[in-house]
Amino acid sequence: MLGLDPDPARLWAEAASRAGGNGPAEQAASAVAAHCCDLIDAAGPACVAVKPQLACFERLGAPGRIALGAVVAHAKTAGLLVLADGKRGDIDVSAAAYCQSLVGTTATPFGDVGGLGADAFTANPYMGADTLGVLIEGAREAAAGVFVLVRTSNPGAADFEDLELAAGGTLWERVAESVDALGAAGELSDVGAVVGATAPQHVARMRELMPRTIFLLPGIGAQGGRVEDLAPAFAPGRAGGLVSASRSIVFASEERGGSAAEAAREQAEELRAAAWALG
Repeated sequence: MLGLDPDPARLWAEAASRAGGNGPAEQAASAVAAHCCDLIDAAGPACVAVKPQLACFERLGAPGRIALGAVVAHAKTAGLLVLADGKRGDIDVSAAAYCQSLVGTTATPFGDVGGLGADAFTANPYMGADTLGVLIEGAREAAAGVFVLVRTSNPGAADFEDLELAAGGTLWERVAESVDALGAAGELSDVGAVVGATAPQHVARMRELMPRTIFLLPGIGAQGGRVEDLAPAFAPGRAGGLVSASRSIVFASEERGGSAAEAAREQAEELRAAAWALG
């Protein structure tokens, strides 16, 4: 999976040169869109999906939201799935609105209004099962997916997620049990889990607790995670794990040399081969 975390100060030069519009926001947003579309063209053939980090677009204001829509449309034209990474989670009314915004539509007196058009989104579980239930229900109505944070890739994950509970086990293990229970019956669950690749020592236990769950595995490359350490994630088969990388693909030319697009393509192909070997 190709992570799209565009930094307006670190765009591919050719894409940045195509910036248009009036004022900093429009120019930055148009350059970001060009960069992401070029990246999709280069690395997309080695991927099944893209994962735009919503904050990286939203920080550019309204033009950033327009750029996000253009990037999503380009990814879909390229035949890729889109996983909106915003880690949403709120009370029931707001959770329903998040679903409409990301994967669904909103009914208005003027007709239905489509949202972003993503195929899945990430969700934060820490407001409880009622919030998750609304998010999952909304995703199912839109024939979309939800990936719930279970054990994340950042160093601070240990501050809360690894806490031991009085009833036994850790907090992330309790979340994992809930994710498994919330998923629909089938060979693979329709509720996925975000499982940080930077803590591979937990992956086997996660697979034990969530035997049918698709794992989204961020943290490969720049954060230090290695595909080769994630074999238990692929126990249900190749579809059981989605390896996600962003900076290691985007900036591959800094180590490999050559053009940014060619280096990104080669890096994505290598990651795909490594994941394929484990499935």
